[in-house]
Amino acid sequence: MTNIKLCGLSRPCDIEAVNELKPEYIGFVFASKSKRYVSMEKAFELKRELHPEIKAVGVFVNENLETVREYIERDIIDAIQLHGEESKEYIRQLRTYTNKPIIKAFSIAGEQDIGAANASNADYVLLDSQTGGTGTVFDWSLLKKINRPYFLAGGLTVHNVGYAVSVLQPYGVDVSSGIESNGYKDKNKMTAFVSAVRKEGKK
Repeated sequence: MTNIKLCGLSRPCDIEAVNELKPEYIGFVFASKSKRYVSMEKAFELKRELHPEIKAVGVFVNENLETVREYIERDIIDAIQLHGEESKEYIRQLRTYTNKPIIKAFSIAGEQDIGAANASNADYVLLDSQTGGTGTVFDWSLLKKINRPYFLAGGLTVHNVGYAVSVLQPYGVDVSSGIESNGYKDKNKMTAFVSAVRKEGKK
């Protein structure tokens, strides 16, 4: 069964929607340059309303380790996603603070990027297009070389996620722009996306 991660949540109504839909993961973006950025305090409030069965993933880009540690200690996040140039040493240091799962994101443009993902010391890898968050799909044929559990991201929508789950069978699928309308999460699109993944998973 493919896990579902709905990323970039920022409003109480987004939390209400996911509490109904029950994806395995949701994502809070803590990169200040992102249009989906939420502050630590806002995420704290949103997490308090999140159903306890849903894991909150904190998305960071080259963040100071002590800052990540604060999110962990305040119980705002259940997993960590690294979306910058974080090194293996960074991940090793992060593990001295926590045993929460660590996801390392990789932009996939060629086989060398798949090789880097395979070699990562993170618990999971997330494979994205080079323009993450813009709804662009990368060349999925490159995934023949991946040899570990991964989250598939980049350009997923209700129209292609069923095919992706059926053919690629990723550990998880990650969507953000594909469930938005006018820059905000759209409950109807969220519902349709989750339904498409689960329908495929039951075949």
